[in-house]
Amino acid sequence: MIDDTLSKIEARIQSADAINADKRRELQQLLATLKSEVAELSKTRPEQAQSIAGFTEVSTHEATREEKNPDLLKLSLNGLTSSVEEFETSHPRLVQIVNSISNTLSNLGI
Repeated sequence: MIDDTLSKIEARIQSADAINADKRRELQQLLATLKSEVAELSKTRPEQAQSIAGFTEVSTHEATREEKNPDLLKLSLNGLTSSVEEFETSHPRLVQIVNSISNTLSNLGI
């Protein structure tokens, strides 16, 4: 299920007209790292891993919509950030990647 969610995110990033080539590459690299981090987390905390993937999908959707809604983007990014807060000590790389994705998606919403 997590793999399906991450594949949907990849497809959305690839097809989004709102993303320039540099940002697209950056997001694809971040997503590749997120995949490995979430795969590792899913071994011990599958529900949390699914939440992170789900919030990433929603945030990507909101950031790449043609008609952006800043409030929905902000809510989805807050959810994404909240989904990793408890992992700052145990999975610092995961938190760093999610924060980078959040910042990149937030900047797309401007």
